[in-house]
Amino acid sequence: MQRIGVFICHCGTNIAGTVDVKAVAEALSHEPGVVFSTDYQYMCSESGQQLMREAIREHKLTAVVVGSCSPRMHEATFRKAAAAEGLNSYMVEIANLREHVSWIHKDMKEATEKAIILGRTAIAKVHLNTPLTAGESPVTKRALVIGGGIAGIQTALDIADAGFEVDIVEKSATIGGKMAQLDKTFPTLDCAACILTPKMVDAAQHEKISIYAYSELESMKGYIGNFKAQIRRKARYVDETKCTGCGICTEKCPMKKAPNEFNMGFDKRGAVYIPFAQAVPKVATIDADYCLMLKNGKCGICSKVCGVGAIDYTQKDEIIEREYGAVVVATGFNPIDAKVYGEYGYGTCPDVVTSLELERLMNAAGPTNGTLLRPSDKAHPHKIVFVQCVGSRCTETDERGKPYCSKICCMYTAKHAMLIREKYPDTEVYVFYIDVRTPGKNFDEFYRRAVEQYGVHYVKGMVGKVTQNGGQLHVQASDLLAGEQLHIDADLVVLATAIEPDKTARSIGTMLTASMDTNDFFTEAHPKLRPVESPTAGIFLSGVCQGPKDIPETVSQASACAAKVIGVLAKDKLLCNPCVAESDELMCNGCSACEKVCPYGAITYADKEFRGPNRTTLVRRVASVNPAVCQGCGACTVACPSGAMDLKGFSNKQIMAEVDAICK
Repeated sequence: MQRIGVFICHCGTNIAGTVDVKAVAEALSHEPGVVFSTDYQYMCSESGQQLMREAIREHKLTAVVVGSCSPRMHEATFRKAAAAEGLNSYMVEIANLREHVSWIHKDMKEATEKAIILGRTAIAKVHLNTPLTAGESPVTKRALVIGGGIAGIQTALDIADAGFEVDIVEKSATIGGKMAQLDKTFPTLDCAACILTPKMVDAAQHEKISIYAYSELESMKGYIGNFKAQIRRKARYVDETKCTGCGICTEKCPMKKAPNEFNMGFDKRGAVYIPFAQAVPKVATIDADYCLMLKNGKCGICSKVCGVGAIDYTQKDEIIEREYGAVVVATGFNPIDAKVYGEYGYGTCPDVVTSLELERLMNAAGPTNGTLLRPSDKAHPHKIVFVQCVGSRCTETDERGKPYCSKICCMYTAKHAMLIREKYPDTEVYVFYIDVRTPGKNFDEFYRRAVEQYGVHYVKGMVGKVTQNGGQLHVQASDLLAGEQLHIDADLVVLATAIEPDKTARSIGTMLTASMDTNDFFTEAHPKLRPVESPTAGIFLSGVCQGPKDIPETVSQASACAAKVIGVLAKDKLLCNPCVAESDELMCNGCSACEKVCPYGAITYADKEFRGPNRTTLVRRVASVNPAVCQGCGACTVACPSGAMDLKGFSNKQIMAEVDAICK
């Protein structure tokens, strides 16, 4: 029989405001095995922990039950207090009286009764608790960053500056991401390339950083401290060790019919190309879909003009295997496909463009050398209409868009409007919006500048339809404040499209066994307390892969993510969670049901010899659990038909004891 101490926390009025905590402590004092029961205003405080430690000493407690807030908040706190008095930290149980009782009940009598029941279940479970000891696993002091945008670059730089090796894997031919395509950034209107390219160069020149551009993560296995990755380096058909980035091959290539992805398809590039002038690595890449030599064996001009002999048409994809202690996901975002909104004419009217396409049309390194021209006839537009929230904040009935606010659209539209009005004062600019959201530092002042200083016409209302009317675009819209319909003949319409996670996010999330929400954003372990960590240990989140955010917020999260990674890599060994699955080999029938449902790959099967009747030797196939990989999710215990799989700290007997305590 355990000697159990019960401690009920007031949590200020969070619990005591709805629950009669003294009545709960009194009721639980009569439960079997309870030798001490009390209540205290703040159990998590120093004095509260001291009260627990003194009670463990004086009453020789062998187990502790704390009725307080969620175990996510202070389970570690109470376990440390118990361990300080020599009590095994896994002999501490938390009854969640805040989230499960006081925050959801208004009637004190009802809440008090439920609190007593939850306290009883915790006591029933702790009776069956056994001391557990955490194991240790070594740490590979190297990090993998998946994605080479500003988030991935900043994370890699911070980790590398702490002295640890970092590999950046980027699927494109260069790092830089979406920020490399921007012209100016809000709210300072400084040049995007001017602040990004030094970071790119720093990453390329850092002795601790290796960049695998034009590469993709092929597979990932393992656990925190010991991940094993396979990286596919796609064939560039150019030897990176020889190419100097001189660009002669790109100039001489006769097959200039490939859409230039960097310029959003507004111009053409050659079959051999360097994405942009400041690309890192500054290495040419041959597009096999357009190269005449690779398609039919004709041409070969790039090979002839290359002075260093870097062109290699026989190059194949290469698989590289690396080991890592931590993995950072920085897969970024893409604008949604605006073609699904046919009412705006995108895809059919050439002068209807997205905001990212406008960035390229206004960029000095863009297809028009920074002169804003209409795509249809290269004429200067004199009337421009911006349409906000295209695909953002959609209702459940609109399956084409996203239910969330994309966060950056209001600000980049204000930026575009100001830049256009400053450079082309003769241009009228209209912005149709639902709400203007400017939550960042100096953001609201920035938006007001667009209205008050630059004379941008902000109209609260929705655009219903955009149609081609001769050489102009006819915009039908509503002005909700004036209560009237508007008809505007515009030269250019710009759609502020929603952003969504990169298309690779779902497959990478599956590979890493990282949690994702219904919108394919990676889910953080805790939205407030662990915002850059995935629920899967060793997987960290950086940038827009976790949710919409602007550049300053992305960089901040990237550095926070790096700090968490450094915390892992700085350790020689990590303590493993002892609440893991275990297999009773005598009961296991080798059916593989547990192996199939394990999301972490922690279960394997092996043939094992057993002593049979009459001293005969039997060989049976049984399950084995790797405790370093297992995350204690319990899926295997549910799937096991023979009851051989059980979870330490949450055994079937303990769960049933809790159920019995609730029902009695």
